[in-house]
Amino acid sequence: MNDIITALLMIFGASFMLLAAVGVLRLPDLFIRMHAATKSGTLGVSGMLLALAVHFDDLGVAIRAGLAIVFLFLTAPVAAHFIGRAAYIVGVPLWEGTVVDELRGRYDPDTAALQSPPEANDDDPNMPRYDPGI
Repeated sequence: MNDIITALLMIFGASFMLLAAVGVLRLPDLFIRMHAATKSGTLGVSGMLLALAVHFDDLGVAIRAGLAIVFLFLTAPVAAHFIGRAAYIVGVPLWEGTVVDELRGRYDPDTAALQSPPEANDDDPNMPRYDPGI
């Protein structure tokens, strides 16, 4: 039974790693690629580490695998955020199909300061509309 669970977890992990690799190769800009790599890659590695824990059936290995998974889930989004922010600061272009740039007009590239969102402005079509009732 352990072999079946291990195989399923390995297939799960490998599938998400493949999905992350395809996303990095096929998606149009850095920000979307980074999203694919972060989310799918983290799930893929987690599946592989869970397969490792099930295969060895040892508490020490399971604890190490669990801690590695927690570490990945805590650090991957933070690293992706910092890379994305740095890319935005240096002016990496957005994909031409991008609908909303929430930082446009709110981000000062000289000081790297983010300003509070302006009041809803009906004249700016790029400003996202928020519905407080949702």
